Amino acid sequence: MDTDPRNGMEILSESQCWDLLDEEVVGRLAVAPGGRPDIFPVNFITHDGVILFRTAEGSKLASVAVNQSVAFEVDGHEPHENLAWSVVVIGAAQLVESDDRTVALEGLPLFPWNTSPKYNFVEIVPTQVTGRRFVAEGRR
Repeated sequence: MDTDPRNGMEILSESQCWDLLDEEVVGRLAVAPGGRPDIFPVNFITHDGVILFRTAEGSKLASVAVNQSVAFEVDGHEPHENLAWSVVVIGAAQLVESDDRTVALEGLPLFPWNTSPKYNFVEIVPTQVTGRRFVAEGRR
């Protein structure tokens, strides 16, 4: 186990980060089109080394069209051990434009919580995956 000497937090391996991402369904997409940061909650799935989410036409889709560089974060709490964790993925977001690939992705268990139609698949191709785990102070 690697520990950050500055604060004692456990530094998670990339494999541990992916295991945690695989267990979750909601994360936050951080974008900065035109230099203005914004964050969107999205439900997602991991598949073949990428993060996938669905979206309608609108600000999320426009944001990744303007600037593909994104951050994606998922946090969690393990109450039985009183531990919290955070995983951050840095990468490039892109609209899935291949009809064949879109048809294949339709079979994945990725269902938007919002009832409005979300026909567009966006994938985040990671360039960096980092995470940390720490004692959740105040939750004892």
